[in-house]
Amino acid sequence: MNSIHPGISLLMGLAVLAVLLWAFWPKRGLIAMLNRARINTRRALLEDTLKFLFDCEYKDISCGLNSIAGNLNISADRAAHLLNRLRAMGLITMKEQAFYLTDTGRSYALRIIRVHRIWERYLADETGVGPMEWHGEADLREHDMSAEAADALAARMGNPVFDPHGDPIPSAQGELPAHRGRPLSGLQEGDIAQILHIEDEPHTIYEQLTALGLYPGMQVYVMDVTEEKVTFAANGEECVLTPLFASSITVEVLPERVSLPQKHELLSSLELGEKAEVVGLSPSCRGQQRRRLMDLGVVPGTLISAELRSASNDPVAYRIMGATIAIRKDQARLIFINKKEALPNEQASGL
Repeated sequence: MNSIHPGISLLMGLAVLAVLLWAFWPKRGLIAMLNRARINTRRALLEDTLKFLFDCEYKDISCGLNSIAGNLNISADRAAHLLNRLRAMGLITMKEQAFYLTDTGRSYALRIIRVHRIWERYLADETGVGPMEWHGEADLREHDMSAEAADALAARMGNPVFDPHGDPIPSAQGELPAHRGRPLSGLQEGDIAQILHIEDEPHTIYEQLTALGLYPGMQVYVMDVTEEKVTFAANGEECVLTPLFASSITVEVLPERVSLPQKHELLSSLELGEKAEVVGLSPSCRGQQRRRLMDLGVVPGTLISAELRSASNDPVAYRIMGATIAIRKDQARLIFINKKEALPNEQASGL
């Protein structure tokens, strides 16, 4: 039989030793990394449970085992284990099959919520990240970002008091205004209301609400309410939602004497050769996209004209402050305008 060369045996031994060291090395080995990942996952679930309990408490909703398991998308058995862990830590209590935060648990939850909402505000106002990604990105950050780092980020943005969905941001001292408003689905025909908050979960519902161009601060007029649908006007456009989708929108009813704002025309409606004056940008136009348009001269009072369409009709070339700028349709829908009537000499010259 052929014996293994001593050099090869040594190399094999060193390779095995290297693998063992990589796996079991303190703090940096594979086992240590897996343990940290497991601990971080458990901590994230514990903190998500506290957040959900606070949200129920804030909205005066009873919170039981099944609702917690459903929100976290885990089994009831695993949810029960998490809740037992939180009770042992003194963060929650149980009364009549419902769970409640202790003062310590409430303070902990508010710290996590503050980081989450500050980060969502940052993503909305300071980056090009789209609305559908704000919540998920903030979910990742909230478990790793320190309170000090969150305070510094908030100060950099001027200490905002609301996140982009309309939720109040807890102060550094854990203060939060009382919950107000009611679901859009609970309004009656003829009511005029202002959107306070748009729920960002579940993802599919928020996606449709975003596609309709709805945002906090927008005024709506309820046209019809039935068991199957809620019909309302927003920015002069008719919107129809099921009661389930409408319940994800929190509104505050306004006095009857309040009139709805005038419907804005959109830059996307401007035909070739037509001119308009910029009225403003939609509040849903945020962050880098808003800054880019303003840098190009898209500010109130600026005259703009449609000059040329691409082969696919998107983008369209517009004349702004002596320059020709290509703007895509999805951006043009965020620019409010007043169309200008052509002067007689312009009509005669074909301008």
